[in-house]
Amino acid sequence: MADLASVRGQLESGLDKLGIDAEARQIDRLLDYLALIRKWNRVDNLTAIDSPEDMVALHLLDSLTALPLVDGRLLDVGSGAGLPGIPLAILRPDLEVTLLDASAKRVRFQRQAAIQLELSNVAMIQSRVERYQPPALFDAIISRAFASLGEFVDKAAPLLAPGGSLIAMKGRLPEAGLAALPGQLTYTIHPVTIPGVDAQRHLLKIIP
Repeated sequence: MADLASVRGQLESGLDKLGIDAEARQIDRLLDYLALIRKWNRVDNLTAIDSPEDMVALHLLDSLTALPLVDGRLLDVGSGAGLPGIPLAILRPDLEVTLLDASAKRVRFQRQAAIQLELSNVAMIQSRVERYQPPALFDAIISRAFASLGEFVDKAAPLLAPGGSLIAMKGRLPEAGLAALPGQLTYTIHPVTIPGVDAQRHLLKIIP
């Protein structure tokens, strides 16, 4: 990775600004993960973001803003290159993370990343969310990929354990989507600031 010391410094500074304590080994794994994405991106086009600096901000730090909201068994729906599930699994080895994606090439990458990064707390499933039948329900379900908040709630809520929560990672606050949610749902809005990113970001925690 080009200028590794600078990229590592950016990551360490960003984690500090987010109030996240990370061990040196965890930072190494996060950087190794970015290197894997960039390597596979040359063939498999996993992400349109390719510069190391942008990847630190828009992939790693963005994913890790959800750290305070996740616990227990976590399902990452439409995980793509493993975001946000893999960064969360690296920082929280106590999480049981399942990455769900319909694309075979993305699941192949996820599997290779978990092997190379020695992530024993990550499992990969190739499936669409509406067809997935897990052996056990999840404490939290997260996604950056759903364009429609209502679709995410409709398709993911049946996979939640009692008392579980849905976490939607959004840019601008989807006011129309929130207004259209069923009245029995409760939700909290968590504005977040990503170091190095001048754009709105929100986490929506929804409890069916």
